[in-house]
Amino acid sequence: MQITDAQVHIWGSGTPSGDHRQRSVFTVEELLAEMDEAGVDAAVIHPPVSWDPDANAIAEAAAARYPDRFAILGQVALDTPETSRPLLKGWRERPGQCGLRYPLVGADQQSWPFDGTLDWLWPVAEAEGLPVATMAWRFLPEFAAIAERHPRLRLIIDHCGLIRHEKGAAAFANLDAVTALARFPNVALKATGAPGYSREAYPFRDIHDGLHRLFDAFGPDRFFWGTDITRMPCSWRQCITLFTEKLPWLRGPQIERVMGGAIRDWIGWKP
Repeated sequence: MQITDAQVHIWGSGTPSGDHRQRSVFTVEELLAEMDEAGVDAAVIHPPVSWDPDANAIAEAAAARYPDRFAILGQVALDTPETSRPLLKGWRERPGQCGLRYPLVGADQQSWPFDGTLDWLWPVAEAEGLPVATMAWRFLPEFAAIAERHPRLRLIIDHCGLIRHEKGAAAFANLDAVTALARFPNVALKATGAPGYSREAYPFRDIHDGLHRLFDAFGPDRFFWGTDITRMPCSWRQCITLFTEKLPWLRGPQIERVMGGAIRDWIGWKP
């Protein structure tokens, strides 16, 4: 089984946000060493532009050096469409670039899903065949409308669609609204960062039922394992075995899809 992590970060400067490792540099070589130790074959880099403005270039350099190990969901500026729109022409010709990802957690970005700032992005990404991942939990109704208006646009809900900074049952308070989005065939879900939502130690049993419901809704071709490893409360190996050994409803060929095959297909990456 080839294991592909749906979300990792590398960076060369800045102060990482939230619960990420508080260090100013985390290199691709350090990431690869951890991947090799844990048995992770490949990963999708999400450049953390919010704290390192050069993160896109760092990710592309990594993908150019290790094309079989890394793909990228990158970024262009959202609030300057006149300069960003041309950059997305031929985006996939850049090293490793397979789509886009926007966490939208900055104080200046939290109104963007509602005030029209993002309206230019969806048709351009759809036309260019670029999947877009985002932390949609704050704007699920708007996200549903985007999926309906742009049926050829592949969308990805980040971090299970759960409520940021909550844990246990409180994190899953919007689960019905998230699973309802599975009705759109162009919407997938990254089950990334799952251990971070638990109030318990490994194997994080208080999130198992919620993960089961999400998997049942989206199925093995639209439910992607991943870690966001630099903010996980456990080892990379435990993030793997949580899915491969501790979830009795995830078995057989479905594991191969969830653990890497599905995300590679969804973003069109053939490492």
